Amino acid sequence: MHQISGTNRDLAWTEVETIVDTTIPEVNVVRIAVDLACRAPSVHNSQPWQWTYSDGRLDLHTDRGRLLASTDPKGRQLVVSCGAALHHLETALTALRWTADIERLPDGLRSGHLATIRFQHDAHPQSHDFDLLSAIRHRYSDRRPFGPLSVKSPLPRTLPDVIRAPGVHLTVLPPEARATLAAATEITAAARRYDSAYHTELHWWAGHSILSGGIPPNALETAENLSRVDIGRGFPAGRDDDSAEEIDRSTVLVISTDADGRPDWLRAGEALSAVLLEATVEGLATCPLTHMTELRQSRELIRELLPDRGFPQALIRLGVTDKKLTPRQTPRRPTDSVLSVVSHPR
Repeated sequence: MHQISGTNRDLAWTEVETIVDTTIPEVNVVRIAVDLACRAPSVHNSQPWQWTYSDGRLDLHTDRGRLLASTDPKGRQLVVSCGAALHHLETALTALRWTADIERLPDGLRSGHLATIRFQHDAHPQSHDFDLLSAIRHRYSDRRPFGPLSVKSPLPRTLPDVIRAPGVHLTVLPPEARATLAAATEITAAARRYDSAYHTELHWWAGHSILSGGIPPNALETAENLSRVDIGRGFPAGRDDDSAEEIDRSTVLVISTDADGRPDWLRAGEALSAVLLEATVEGLATCPLTHMTELRQSRELIRELLPDRGFPQALIRLGVTDKKLTPRQTPRRPTDSVLSVVSHPR
């Protein structure tokens, strides 16, 4: 399991205490927050975001050059990924004693300008906020088979409270839904079996080293381990040498929305981040799943599992793993390549 140690929490406190009080954030504060935001999960670790800081205002834009054209032609997962980064940013700012005033889609529903963030120096972080800050640093997508939740490692009771946006829902699927999830996974795999563009894109982003993103071989499972997760994406086999004795016994959560437009995708990404961080604080292994929502037929199967027949945006596997195994974190783009400082704040 992924534990948040007291030492890491102390380091987080030390870092926060070194930040100088100002009426608007100094560039160094923004750099720290953006660096933490960019540790958010994104489809194939594509990190499709760009940030601009000017005169005390931070703007989040999509990076269309990192759109996965075959996997995500409408850019839905691109926006979900950016939403996760936006929530990571808000979480980091709270620990840095800043409140984020977020205006979403300020230039309209079709714009790549997803958010404008202004700041108030009035946050009063609590102990749990620093736990979440440490979770940002230590969370990663674990693609191994998971052991089941139990009395010792239960589903966090706080999860329902972290979904605050109207029209966004979190559903915990029962064990009997597993067959439907496996069927949705097989439908997706079958539809793409001979899709050369999809496989070219997948193998570009996964299975070899890309300094600025992607999923390196040591973050991917062996073919044997992949076969034990019946609801996972068909990634290339990796170099993970940790054997698993059982099939995946994870609990699966679904993040869904009442509507299916750009604002909903952004809010769903924020919810995805909130759930992942909360679960990481509780020492659970996590892995977002998006392949079952990419094609209409498989997505409809997931919709049938939801009590409100909403639009599924992302699924999450939760479970436990051997705490002795080392994290397999993926590379991140340098902060200077995703953050532009147009002018220093006055």
